[in-house]
Amino acid sequence: MSVKRILQYFKPPSGWILSVNFLIALLVGLFVYSLYVSNAVSYLSDEPETCINCHVMRPEFSSWQHSSHKNVAVCNDCHVPQDNVFSKYFFKAKDGLRHATIFTLRTEPQVIKMHEAGIKVVQENCKACHFELNQQVGLLDVNGNNYVHGVGKLCWDCHREVPHGRVKGLSTTPYARVPLLESPVPEWIKDYLKKTTK
Repeated sequence: MSVKRILQYFKPPSGWILSVNFLIALLVGLFVYSLYVSNAVSYLSDEPETCINCHVMRPEFSSWQHSSHKNVAVCNDCHVPQDNVFSKYFFKAKDGLRHATIFTLRTEPQVIKMHEAGIKVVQENCKACHFELNQQVGLLDVNGNNYVHGVGKLCWDCHREVPHGRVKGLSTTPYARVPLLESPVPEWIKDYLKKTTK
């Protein structure tokens, strides 16, 4: 089957071309605006401020900001696989889509807890950064997989304060100083609204 024939199959009837093109343009515009509003490009970086695009992460950001890890690690150093660039960005995309879905549907919990995949990643990253210490403690054989099956303890079972502290929840740091998000409203709309309300 030729490409031309395939394209002909998807071509709308001549009376619908204008409506279909308008609908496609509308959907593409909404998609691009969604990328703009969600600051999607920022998720490709390792900047910790990216994590507070969602307000539910403000307590975690604030507690990290006041921890010893602030000087040596950012969010992605602990919460994203570091073994290779492909697994890093695949995990970021998969986890980011999960977070975006939860946040969009407003089903985020009051207390943020890691899911199973996140537990595995953080445990492996703890072990990798603290390899020298782990040789003396004997945690090298504890990973996310066997912990889920009741074998061993995770690093933060003992080190509960690192780096986010013991108390969790949206109300734990109500006055935390975290960077404010930019307004998602484009400047041209703000200017237009100013002119029309005068």
